Amino acid sequence: MDYIKSLFNKNFLEYASYVIRDRAIPDLEDGLKPVQRRILHTLFEMDDGKFHKVANVVGQCMKYHPHGDASIGDALVVLANKDVFIEKQGNFGNIFTGDAASAPRYIECRATALAKELMYNPEITEYVPSYDGRNKEPTSFRAKLPVVLAIGAEGIAVGMSTKILPHNIREIIEAEKACLAGKRFQIYPDFPTGGLVDVSGYEDGIGKVLVRAKLDTSDEKRILIRELPFGSSTESLIASIENAARAGKVKVSEINDFTTDSVEIEIKLQRGVYAADAVDALYAFTDCEQSISCNLLVIKDSLPVVMTVTDVIKEHAKNLVKILKEELELEKRNQTDRLHMRTLERIFIEERIYKKIETMKTADGVIKAVLKGFEPYAKELVRDVTEDDVDRLLKIPIRRISLYDINKNRAEVAEINARIKEINKLLKNLVEYAIKTLDGILAKLDPKLTARKTVLSRFTKIDVKEAVTRDTSLRYDEDSGYLGTSVSGGSEVLKVTPYDRVIVMRKSGVYTVMDVPDKLFVDRNMWYCGFSEKEILSKVLFTIVYKDLKTGHPYIKRCRIEGYILNRDYLIVPDNVEVLYVGTKAKFSFTVRYEQKSRIKIHEETFNAQDYPEKGLKTLGLKLSSRVAASVTVVEAEVSGGLKKAARAGANEEATLFDEGDLPREKGGTAAKKAMPKKAPVKASPAKKAPAKAVSAKAKPTAGKGLKAAATRLAEKAKVEKKGSSAKGAKKAPPKKRK
Repeated sequence: MDYIKSLFNKNFLEYASYVIRDRAIPDLEDGLKPVQRRILHTLFEMDDGKFHKVANVVGQCMKYHPHGDASIGDALVVLANKDVFIEKQGNFGNIFTGDAASAPRYIECRATALAKELMYNPEITEYVPSYDGRNKEPTSFRAKLPVVLAIGAEGIAVGMSTKILPHNIREIIEAEKACLAGKRFQIYPDFPTGGLVDVSGYEDGIGKVLVRAKLDTSDEKRILIRELPFGSSTESLIASIENAARAGKVKVSEINDFTTDSVEIEIKLQRGVYAADAVDALYAFTDCEQSISCNLLVIKDSLPVVMTVTDVIKEHAKNLVKILKEELELEKRNQTDRLHMRTLERIFIEERIYKKIETMKTADGVIKAVLKGFEPYAKELVRDVTEDDVDRLLKIPIRRISLYDINKNRAEVAEINARIKEINKLLKNLVEYAIKTLDGILAKLDPKLTARKTVLSRFTKIDVKEAVTRDTSLRYDEDSGYLGTSVSGGSEVLKVTPYDRVIVMRKSGVYTVMDVPDKLFVDRNMWYCGFSEKEILSKVLFTIVYKDLKTGHPYIKRCRIEGYILNRDYLIVPDNVEVLYVGTKAKFSFTVRYEQKSRIKIHEETFNAQDYPEKGLKTLGLKLSSRVAASVTVVEAEVSGGLKKAARAGANEEATLFDEGDLPREKGGTAAKKAMPKKAPVKASPAKKAPAKAVSAKAKPTAGKGLKAAATRLAEKAKVEKKGSSAKGAKKAPPKKRK
């Protein structure tokens, strides 16, 4: 088992390392993935100035790339559409519409002059054997520009991924020049599809950008999309607009695509909808606006490294100086060898050293004779004469010796000496030479083709909650107990959007914050339903009247809900209680009805909610009475609340549903009195009346009667009750008197 475990670990590490280094992540030095490098290497080998069939290029590239022709062909098309290193002929697809390229046998390509100048120098490039050992391929090209920034890259490896946005090649060159000169620089992405980009969160290549389509709203009844956001095609963009239109988020009547070599998508709007009103909806609900995250991960010194754009520019500036130095030193060696050979030829012919080999009968004797012939002229030579030099001299044809032009030789030697002198000067001023080299590359670029396409702008991402209008009805069916946007019966509670969240308080006092439901059972007699945004909900003052199930005593609790967890049930009252009423108005009066009992004259009491203090959500309520409560009725009809009912616990009366919407009010006029409010007296007094607005009980005094008549009537009633009680006491005599 240990062997199998170690085997799996070893194989996995090898596989992960292979995917990271040799497939998905680009190299920092030349900015290419292995398949792209092998394609360019094949094109450089095949280069004869003419176009080659892509199918032929793919076949030749399979000598270096072991993953089949499909991957090579797709990678070649993608690289060719960057329009930097590969010149194409034929249908290579359309980056705007997303159309695929023609078959490889119908399209042709060749390496551009820029690619050969920037990357191809086999004499200073390191080569390794290919996968089968029959050929050699470069480990990486000696690129003079940060290609990884010019063409961008995207790849997923094992445990890591890269997302590098493309940049403008002219701006890259200018940034590299500024870096060499010791100046500050900064570059931002530039996309081949154009559009707008907000780089405020780019963070030098490791943040994110917002991209937008370029919209033409000159006609108020239609919108034209002229440029695409990076990563989108006309097909994907139109599909997103159609989906938004089906969902009712964008009011569109017709979409037409007139894209050819430039983008033109026409969006016709519905009646009553104007372009200025639809722009925000397009950015919020379609692919017209997208957020792209960046991760500049590259292979540096055979290891994956996350870098910034500035780091890449600085690294390549150093690399450019190093490459130019190697090229100059190589050219100096070649020029020195050339000067040496021209000097040997001049001496060999002018001094007739070739005459000394006429008497020699062996090859060794010939070589020794030539070497001995050059000994008197050693001071004129650049370096010592070798046998290889002698071999090249002996291969000079007789015709060339007889027609030898000494003046031409001297001119060529002077030219070589001048170039060597110039090289020595350049080697002493490599930074200046590097800047001139970049200027030369810049001069060869077409200003129109390499101009910036994407406009830098500043804008904020459109919030879908702000872009959508609240026009969907949230309905509650009192009979079935269902709440939702798909409920057909009942009444409308709120106007909502699909992005809203609502708070629902059930008849048991349990409340839940949830997304707007399609159809959800919340039980009958729902107390409250409203928006759950914390800044709105915190302003809603809940007044709850409930009774203890053990004692039956009524309590009042006033609190606010300021925090919650989505889709979690909370109980706003203590356990083992029955909720009699829930309201959200700051000031109102309510009447508590008590259970009717003999010898109890008062069957209801009226209270003012504002007389009781607001407390915390988890605190207990304040006791209203020591009697058993039956129901609660609100005295004032204009009670606020999104959904309210007058509680009549224990009675078979219908709940009242108010249509008036409830908007949260400021906490004004709710300064609670700490003292308990005065209750109605147990014994009726001629000098006091019950509140005029209270719902009348059976013993409610009649309005309009005189105080004297009311007092007489109560006195007579008291006498009758006294006689009745004494008679009952006489009948229940103790059994002792009977004995």
